[in-house]
Amino acid sequence: MERERIWALVDTQREFVLAARRHLHRHPELSFQEHETAAYVAARLREMGYTPRTGLGRSGTGLIAVLEGGRPGPALALRADMDALPVQELTDLPFRSVRDGVMHACGHDAHTAVLLGAARALMAVREQVPGRVVFLFQHAEEWPPGGALELIAAGALDGVEAVFGLHQGTDLNAGQMGFTAGPRQASADTFTLTVHGRGGHGAFPHRTVDAVQVAALVVTALHEIVSRRVPPLQPAVLSIGAIHGGTAPNVIAPEVTLRGTVRALDASVRDLMPREIERVAHGVAAAWGAEVTLDYQRGYPVLVNDPGMTEVARRAAVLALGPENVVMGLPPVMAGEDFAYYLERVPGCFATLGVGMPGSSDRSPSHSGAFLLDEAALPCGVAYYVALVTNFTRLRAE
Repeated sequence: MERERIWALVDTQREFVLAARRHLHRHPELSFQEHETAAYVAARLREMGYTPRTGLGRSGTGLIAVLEGGRPGPALALRADMDALPVQELTDLPFRSVRDGVMHACGHDAHTAVLLGAARALMAVREQVPGRVVFLFQHAEEWPPGGALELIAAGALDGVEAVFGLHQGTDLNAGQMGFTAGPRQASADTFTLTVHGRGGHGAFPHRTVDAVQVAALVVTALHEIVSRRVPPLQPAVLSIGAIHGGTAPNVIAPEVTLRGTVRALDASVRDLMPREIERVAHGVAAAWGAEVTLDYQRGYPVLVNDPGMTEVARRAAVLALGPENVVMGLPPVMAGEDFAYYLERVPGCFATLGVGMPGSSDRSPSHSGAFLLDEAALPCGVAYYVALVTNFTRLRAE
């Protein structure tokens, strides 16, 4: 399907996509709690003629719909995440969140609306669609262990040849898309490190093992791991986000808890970090007579785009949007994303859909209560998916 026909089809979905996005934005739900969202998506899919599988995952909020095309071709999966964040909305949008302290501050409302629009557009030309399209409406991307593994366990990728998804990005203008072959997003692990000392009176520190003092030294030492243990050309992040300990100014705390996150773009660096954290923390603590215990939780893996599928996705975006609106080689980011689990199993590509407002320098970041996106981007996402599905075999062969 060529660009003119793609956009003629997309134009028939504009009002639907906009209404879906605004409904979802107004009624956000947190991870594993997306019951109304899932019901809304399922209802729209049934109106289109799909028979979605609902009630998937531990929360029963994931769903899958399948389109059997009228022509021979591959099986492709397209995914959108549906959950919101525990963020208070600060915008004055007429469709701002009605739920106090909950907001679609990461654009998942837009992702879901775009995929609904693509499902509706492709159903309208079903006889021209090659192969099979599996639409994955995934719950709980924001909260590890996430919903991707649960959809995979439910058969989301059975027989699928390639998987594709997208995420909004305010660094690109609405109307643009960006792609990166290879590592695109970091692994995201968390840890809790507890320093065990011996408490006592603040006037007699020599009779104690000061857990606060040791914890302060541990924090400083941990922040040296990236610069002294990780190869200089391998990105890594270690951040301490919380420190808890002590009860009074004149009491030496017997115990302090540190909580942090670790990010990496290489699997070997990811494996290195917990070993180094434990080694360094034990060494510092032992020097002052303290002990430490480490609880290290592995989260989402590194998201690695398949180079071949990334090129197919790039060509689809060029077909839909024009070469001047497609950016190749976006730098990797250190945020995590459970789309990585799909890519560990089948090749695919996770793209960036530009949602920045052209000419505006006020682009509040994701996870902010002031986050805004340009809704002009939504039809572009639909056009990309339509171009990808209807031209996949040709684009792969070029």
